[in-house]
Amino acid sequence: MLKRSKGSGRKVCFSLVHQYIQHFNEKAGNKSAGIRRRSKIPGVVITQYTVTLPEGKSCPDLKRKLNPVNVQEGKSAVFKALVIGEPKPEVTWKRVRGSILDKEKYQTKYDDATGEYILEVRAVMGVDADTYKCIAVNEYGKAICSTALNVTDLVTDPADFRKMLRKTKTNILEENQKEKLKEKNERYQDTVARDYEGRGTRDMHLINMKMEEKRQRECQVLNQNGMSPDEGLVTKNGLVSSGSAKDAENLTIPNLDFVVKLQEAVTEEKDTALFECVLTHPLPKITRMNNGNVLEDSEKYKISVSDHKMIHRLLIQDCSDQDKGLYSAVAGTTSCTASLAVEADLKAAGKKKTGGAGSDLEEVVNQQQIKNQEEMQKIFEAVKAKHDAGELTEQRTLSTTGKDGEIISLSGPVKYSGSDLHDANNNSNILNSMFNALSSSTQQVVSDGFGTEKSEVTDDSDAGNKLEVATELALQDESLFNEDSEAKAMIGFATQPRRKRIGPLIEDTVIDPGVQFIWGLSDINAIIGENAELTCKLSKEDCEGIWFRDGEKVRHSDTFIISTDGAIHKLLIMKCQEEHSGKYRFEVDNRKTEAVVNVKDPPRFDPEDLSTFTEPLRIKLGHNAVFKLNFLGFEPIKIQWYREGEELHDDASSTRIDKSTNQSRLLLSRCQRRDSGEIKIKLKNEHGTTEAITQLIVLDKPTTPLGPAEITLSSATCIEFKWRPPKDDGGSPVLNYIMERQQIGRNTWKKIGEIPGMPFYRDKDVDRGRKYCYRIRALTSEGVSEVMETEDLQAGILAFPSAPAPPKVVSAFDDCINLSWSAPSNTGGSQILGYIVEKRKKGSNLWTGVNASNEPIKEKKCAVKDVVAGLEYEFRVLAVNLSGPGEFSNPCDFVFARDPKKPPGKVIDLKVTETSYNHFVLTWTKPKDKPDVQDEANGYFVAIRNAQCLEWSRSFTITTTYTVKGLRAMDMYWVRVIATNDGGEGETEELPNYVLAVPPLVRPKFTNKKMKTFMVVREGNTVRVTITFEASPPPDIMWLKDNGPVPKRVTVSNSDGASQMLIPSSERSDSGIYSILAKNMAGQETFSTEVRVTDDPKPPGLVEVEENVPGTVQVTWQPSPDEKLDDRLHYRVSKLDSTKHTWTIVSDRLFNNRFTVCNIMPGREYNFRVYAKNDMGVSAPSESLTWAVGRKKEKLSLILPNREERDLRCAPDFIVPLKLHAAPKGYECYMSCAVTGNPKPRITWYRNHVNLNTNTNYYISNTCGVCSMLILSVGPKDVGKYTITAENALGRSECSTMLSVRE
Repeated sequence: MLKRSKGSGRKVCFSLVHQYIQHFNEKAGNKSAGIRRRSKIPGVVITQYTVTLPEGKSCPDLKRKLNPVNVQEGKSAVFKALVIGEPKPEVTWKRVRGSILDKEKYQTKYDDATGEYILEVRAVMGVDADTYKCIAVNEYGKAICSTALNVTDLVTDPADFRKMLRKTKTNILEENQKEKLKEKNERYQDTVARDYEGRGTRDMHLINMKMEEKRQRECQVLNQNGMSPDEGLVTKNGLVSSGSAKDAENLTIPNLDFVVKLQEAVTEEKDTALFECVLTHPLPKITRMNNGNVLEDSEKYKISVSDHKMIHRLLIQDCSDQDKGLYSAVAGTTSCTASLAVEADLKAAGKKKTGGAGSDLEEVVNQQQIKNQEEMQKIFEAVKAKHDAGELTEQRTLSTTGKDGEIISLSGPVKYSGSDLHDANNNSNILNSMFNALSSSTQQVVSDGFGTEKSEVTDDSDAGNKLEVATELALQDESLFNEDSEAKAMIGFATQPRRKRIGPLIEDTVIDPGVQFIWGLSDINAIIGENAELTCKLSKEDCEGIWFRDGEKVRHSDTFIISTDGAIHKLLIMKCQEEHSGKYRFEVDNRKTEAVVNVKDPPRFDPEDLSTFTEPLRIKLGHNAVFKLNFLGFEPIKIQWYREGEELHDDASSTRIDKSTNQSRLLLSRCQRRDSGEIKIKLKNEHGTTEAITQLIVLDKPTTPLGPAEITLSSATCIEFKWRPPKDDGGSPVLNYIMERQQIGRNTWKKIGEIPGMPFYRDKDVDRGRKYCYRIRALTSEGVSEVMETEDLQAGILAFPSAPAPPKVVSAFDDCINLSWSAPSNTGGSQILGYIVEKRKKGSNLWTGVNASNEPIKEKKCAVKDVVAGLEYEFRVLAVNLSGPGEFSNPCDFVFARDPKKPPGKVIDLKVTETSYNHFVLTWTKPKDKPDVQDEANGYFVAIRNAQCLEWSRSFTITTTYTVKGLRAMDMYWVRVIATNDGGEGETEELPNYVLAVPPLVRPKFTNKKMKTFMVVREGNTVRVTITFEASPPPDIMWLKDNGPVPKRVTVSNSDGASQMLIPSSERSDSGIYSILAKNMAGQETFSTEVRVTDDPKPPGLVEVEENVPGTVQVTWQPSPDEKLDDRLHYRVSKLDSTKHTWTIVSDRLFNNRFTVCNIMPGREYNFRVYAKNDMGVSAPSESLTWAVGRKKEKLSLILPNREERDLRCAPDFIVPLKLHAAPKGYECYMSCAVTGNPKPRITWYRNHVNLNTNTNYYISNTCGVCSMLILSVGPKDVGKYTITAENALGRSECSTMLSVRE
C-alpha cells in the first residue's frame, strides 16, 4: 500500500507492520506509535512517524542532554533545552507525578539569543521534586528527554527551636494525644470506606453519616462499660475492633501470604518493566515501595489489581537509570522483594528483557480459590460435627449488636477479628452464611460488588443465642484446627468482651443460611433503540425474586422480559427508550441488589450504509467524488469531514459539504491524484462521538520508472539489468513494461515488446563488447507512463576472474586434508563456473592438480585425499568463469597430513610478577607433554575480566610471559590462561585471587635534583615552583607557607608525578618559606624552599661625614625606605681620594647606618658614596659632600620650605564597563574596558570564576588603564560569565559580562 507523506508529494512504501501502525495512529487521532530510534545525545528517545523522511526534513532532537537540577527549597529551578528539527518543533514540558498548569509557578519561554527553550519553576517546594520531561514534536516525529529536580530542605531558623523549648510537657502530651486521635479517626474512615467500596453507593455524604453513627454508637457502648475511647478501640492494619490496648498483643493477622512472589526484572532504558504477584486471599490494595519510598499510582507507576483482588501488578513506564533498585510489595505483615536492572542496550550487554511472573496467573488464582473454598468447607463441617456431638460448653460467649452481621464481643481466648473475615477472603461467604443462618432476625443483604453480602441484623436475643452456639462449636476445641493453622486464624476473633449474656446458652442446630447473591447487578449504559440486560446470580436455584424500577414493581411484558436460568436471574429491556432510565432493584428473601441504567442516544450510523461507506472509492482523474452517509442520534449533532486528518470546509471551487437532520454529503470536485487518501466523517453530540473512515483513490497513469538501470550480469552473450518501479503507480498495479533497444552508433530503435511487470530484463541478443541503450515505459490499466531511457550498457568482453583468497585448512588427517576458500572479489562480470585446486609438497617446485581442468569444483570446499601421511603440503586455487580460468591465489601455509593432536594440559605455576596502575605481568610454565593424553602447546590464550563486568576478553601469545595493558587504576581483575594447539584448547588455569591494578608501595621521593632552596622574584612577576616526585600509590599533596595554609591567591596544580605552586602576580607579602608535603600509605616526604619577593632597592638618605678621632672619619646616612620591607637589605660604602681619582669599596654588607673609615690622610679631599643592596640588585648611590683634612668643616644643613602635599591616591574604578558579546562560532571576540586607580591597580580576568591571566588561549593586555582581552577562535567552551577585577592597596572593583556563541 502506498501512502502520501505530508507536504512532499512523495509516496512511501510501508510494510504491513508500519501500515498497521499508521492506520492505528490515524484512527486514534494521535501519533503515539511509530518507529523508535535512539539519539546521539544520551537520554533522548526519538519516535519517527514515517518510514522515510523528505529531503531537508528531520525529526526533532536535542543538541545536549538535560542535566539534573539541585535547588534549595524556596528558590527557583531552571531547565534549558536546545532543540533542533525541520520544520521547527513545538516544545512542551511535563512532569511525571503532577501537572504544570499553574502559570505563575511554572513559566515557559523561548530565548531568541541562544535558541533555548526554558522552564522555570518558581518558589520550589518539596512536592516539586519530580522527573520533568521536555517533549519536542513536529509532523515527522517526537523527541523526549527526561531529567530530575532534587529539592533540599531549608535550614531551620534558631528562633523556631527557642519557641519549641518554651512548650511545656503538658502541651506536648496534649499535642501527641491529638495527633493519635486524628490518626485513629483517619484509619477508621479508611476502614469504613473499604466496607462501602464497590456497593454502588454514590452519595459520599451518606457514607460519612453512617461512619459518624457507627463511631458514636461504639463510643456509647464503651462509655457504658467504663472504658475510654482509647481503651475501647484497637486499630491494627486498618481494622477497628473492641478491646483495650493491652489486648492488642493477642491480635493475630490472617495468614496472608504470596502464592507467586515478585520476580527479578531486567529492561532497557525508555522501556517498561512489570512486577506481578498473587496473594492467597483477596486484598483490594497492597503497599508498593521502591528503596523504602512508597509508590502511588501515577503516569510513571501504573498500579492495577484484578477483579478478584488477588493479582496485583506494577508497571513502570519510561525506565531510566534512576529506577534501578529494590521493589517491594507489602500485604499485611508479609512482603516480598525483587530487583530491577536497567541497561542502556540489552543486546550489547548480552541480556534479555525479563519481568512479570512468567506463568499463567489466572490458573494459579483458580487453584488458590479452590483451596480456600475447601478450607472453609472443612471449617464448616468441623463446626457442624462438634454441634451434632453435643460437645457444647459454657466457657465462652459471643454477642452481636449493630448491623452487617458484625461480631462485637467474645469472652475467652481470642484470635482474630470477625470484621476481618470480609476483607480476608471472598470465599469466606461460607462462614458468613453459617453465622447468618443462626440468626432468625430480619436481615437485609447489600451486595458489595465482589460477590459477597453483608446483613443488617437486628438486636434479637434468640438470634444472639444461636450465634453463640455456632461460635462455641468453632472455638471450644482448638485442636480441631491443628492441621490447618490458616483455618484456625480465620475462625478466631480478636476482640475483648463488652457485654456478657446473662443466662444459659441455648443449643440449636445449624440451619440453612438462606439465599445469597453470588454477584449483584452492575450499572450499564444502554443505547436508545437497543436491548439492555441486567443479570445477577443467587446461591440457590429454586428462588423467585421481584424486579423494581425507581421503586415500582416491574412486570413481564413485551418491553421488560424477565427470565431465570438456574440461579441466574435476568431482566431484558427491549428497545430501550429514555423513559427506561432509572434505578433498578432485584429483591429476593429480604435481600436486594441495585444498579442504575442510563439510556443514551449517541450518534450512530446505519450498518448497511456504513459498510457501503467504508469501501474504498476509486475514480478517474478529474472526476468528482461523492460521499454520503445517513445517521441517527440526539440533536444537535456536530458534523465534521476530514481528509488525511485535516478538517474540510465549504469551498466553492473544490469542496462542498451538505448537512441535514439525518444525512451528510461531501462533494470533492475535479479530483487530482494528490487528493487520494483517507476520508473521515466525525459526528458528536452530548451523548457521545462516532467516526467512519473510508479511502479515496484517484486513478491516473503511472509516473516514469525510476533509474538508473543497474547491471546485474554482463557477459559476451547477454546483458542482465534491473531498475526501480514508478514512484506512483497511479492507483493501479503495473501490468507490463514496454521495452525498446538501440545499439550505440545507430539511429533506429528496435521494439522488444512487452515484458511481465517485474523491473528486470535479460537481453540475450547482444554482440560481445557492444553498447546498447534501452527505453522503458510502465503500463497499467489507466495508461502508459512517460519513457525512461537508460545509460549505455555494454556487453561483456573476455574478462577473467581475479584470484581468490588463499585457501584455509579446515581439518587434516593421515589420509585426507579438508580445504575451504572464498569467492574472488572480481568475477569478471560473469558467473563463476567452478574452481581448480593444486597442491605441492614442501621442498618441491612441482604443482600438481587435485581435480582435472575440465572438471572444476562447483563448491568452495574440497577434500584432498591423495596425500602421504607425515608429509607437509601447501595448496592454491583459481576460479573459472565464462571467459576462462583466472589467476591462482597465494598458497596457504604448510600443513601436515596427520591425525589431529590432543589438546594440551593445564599451564603450571601461573603467577603475577609485576603490577602497576595500568598493567601487570603474568608468567607461567608450559604444560607437560604426555603421549596419547596431551600434546605440546603451541600458544596460549590469556583471558582477563574486570570484577565489575561479566565478559572475558582474550588475547593470544606464544610465549610464557604476557603483559596485560590498558587497565584502570585500583580496579580488580580475574585472570585465566588456557594452553592451545592444533588439537584444541586445554584446561583453564585461573589465579585463585583477583589482581589489583596498583603498583607496590613506594615511599614518596622527590626526583628533581636541581630543586632550589632559595629563590628571589621581582615584585609583580610570577612565582612558579615545580616539584617532581615518585610514589605509589599516588600521594596526597599539601602546600604550606610558613607552616600554615597557603593564601587563596596561590594556585596548586597536581598531576601524575608532579606538583606546581603558582602565584600569578607576586607581592612582597608572598615572601616566606613554602613547603610541600607528599604522603601516602608508605610514608611521607617534605621539601621547603624560601621565596623572597622584592624589587630594586631605593637609595639611602642624606650622607654625613664627621671626624671624631684624627685620621678617622665616621660616615652616617639615613636608611633606605625599603629597609623596613626587606630584612636582607644592607649597605656598601665607597670612597674617592683626591689623589687617586678612583672609587674604592671601603666596606660591604653593612646592616647599620654608620661606618668608621680609617687611614684618612691630612691635606686630601675625600668623597663618600653609600649604596643600598638586596637580593635583587644595587640602588643608586647617595653621595656625601667633599671632606678635607686640616680645616674644620661646618655641618651643612638644608632647611626646606614646608609644602602641602596632596594625596593623589584613589581606589580602582571602571569608567568604561564591559559590554555583552554574542560572537559567531570560530570568529574572534575582543573585550575591553577602562579603569582608573592610584597606585596602579592589579588586573585579573576570570571566566566562570576561573583565573585566565595564565591561560595562553587568551591574549590579555593593560595599556594606560585600558584593559583588553582577545579570544582568537570562539567555541562552545568559551561560553560563560567573564569578570575583570582591579585591586590596589585602597580597594577592589570588578565588572562582568556574558559571552554567548552563535552557531
